[in-house]
Amino acid sequence: MNKILLYLVMLPSALWESLGADIEQLRAILNVRLMLDDRKPSPIGRQSKVKKDRKNGSLMNALTFCFMGFIYMFPIMMVPDRVYSMTLYFGMLLMALTLMLITDFSSVLFDSRDKFILSPRPVNDRTIVLARLLHIVIYLFRAIVPLSLPGWIMVGYMDGWKSATIFVLPLVMMVLMALFLMNGLYLLILRLAKPEKFKDVINYFQIITSIAYFTSFYICQRVFITPSSQGWDISKYPWIKYLPSYWLGVFWAWVGYPVALAGTKFYAILAIVFPLFFIYVIIRYLAPQFAQRMAGIDVTEQGQGGVAKKQSSKVISNKLAALMNRTDDARAGFIISWIQTSRSRSFKMRVFPTFAYVPVYFFFNLTASRNSLSYAFRHMSEHNNYLVLLYMTAFAMISALTYLTTSEQYKAAWVYYASPLKVPGRIMVGAFKAVWVKYFIPFFMAISIFVIYTWGARAIWDVILALVNVTLFVACIARISFRHLPFSIMEQMKQGGGRIVKSMLSMTIPAILGFGHYFALDMLWLKLIFLVLSSILLWLVVDSYARTTWANMIKGEDE
Repeated sequence: MNKILLYLVMLPSALWESLGADIEQLRAILNVRLMLDDRKPSPIGRQSKVKKDRKNGSLMNALTFCFMGFIYMFPIMMVPDRVYSMTLYFGMLLMALTLMLITDFSSVLFDSRDKFILSPRPVNDRTIVLARLLHIVIYLFRAIVPLSLPGWIMVGYMDGWKSATIFVLPLVMMVLMALFLMNGLYLLILRLAKPEKFKDVINYFQIITSIAYFTSFYICQRVFITPSSQGWDISKYPWIKYLPSYWLGVFWAWVGYPVALAGTKFYAILAIVFPLFFIYVIIRYLAPQFAQRMAGIDVTEQGQGGVAKKQSSKVISNKLAALMNRTDDARAGFIISWIQTSRSRSFKMRVFPTFAYVPVYFFFNLTASRNSLSYAFRHMSEHNNYLVLLYMTAFAMISALTYLTTSEQYKAAWVYYASPLKVPGRIMVGAFKAVWVKYFIPFFMAISIFVIYTWGARAIWDVILALVNVTLFVACIARISFRHLPFSIMEQMKQGGGRIVKSMLSMTIPAILGFGHYFALDMLWLKLIFLVLSSILLWLVVDSYARTTWANMIKGEDE
């Protein structure tokens, strides 16, 4: 498979050479990178040293993306206007692809681990940057082909061979468009930002962009999909012709389908010109001095100070650790997690957007059946849907716990096993409390202030009960599925089948807690009883979590 993909990306060798890349060096670098990829553990399912298991993991990965593809193909089946339906389809795929680039693949572009091999050799910056971009292209096609396969088959079944044939061109252009636009912005930031601030700027840019794309996904659902079911006319909204997804949808006008917006039949040319223009800008103007700037980042990271800030954070974490934990083991887990979550850009990149997803998703559901957002705000206090918002905060805490256990430097976890630690559960409880205090409580307080301001003082007891119930729910999830020491497993490892089943079964807990809370909504005495019972159960679950032994730990390879 790698040989086929390498052959395909090297087909336009004349183009790569005209942009200043050395073709033989480019092929050699890509070949080595792909061989190293094969030696990594499978990212889905069981970790194994056997090549057959790695192939099975790749197959499971493809099946997962294919299943997701069935969700994206609904516009193809539901919207009769083919240009419009493909605009919606490629718009959804483009958002998913961009999020993949932001969260998972941008680190490949700025990976400096190969500098000791390539820097002493006569390899120019344009070859290095292009090799990294094409490496990401291969990764993306491994995901986008199974993701788009259901839509491709459906288009061919409904429209015939012409529509199925043209499908390939906008699909390729979509991948190149997302890749070169996002990475072009990254390289532009690299040129403009100071070396000591570059990775912080990139991190915040990724967080803001992922939040923006998540928000726009729901806005598109409200603006496009809902009105289309009521006979919405695309010609009333001419601004759609400026969207890249519309340029991809107009490809179907080339095989005979009508275009509602007059004069836009040839906008598909923009979908071809756009990525070619960005790759020219990247290689010609942004790639030069790439290696020198990457080396400058490494030097500044090694020499950064920030002593006063670190000392202040250390004092706060030590005081909170002593206040919230009774044993030295739990205090150690608290302090380690507090410090590492501040240092890990990967952790912040994956967790921080989740705190924005919760209110965005809440307000989307709130306005799904309303005439307008202003109407929903005016009548919001007439309903008790604030319980949904309070209990949705649990997913932010679960996200934080998920990435609390993973790290690129997971091998450093040997210190846990080398220390005279008899009960590892105490370390895990300390880490749980650190995330709860540092991230969940400030987030929950912000949501609570909004709830009390909107619904009045009557919601105060609901806020308190929801806080205990959500913490109880998350503690149960941690007890069932997150029996790992903090930052002790590799980032590529994901949930296996057994762990997924356990997590799905544990999702019944918030349903029970939420329905019980809703049942007691108008009875303060019943809320107080639930509050006492939930508090007792929370203490029992946390105590059980703290007593987790080495024999009860979840090993990465056994998931």
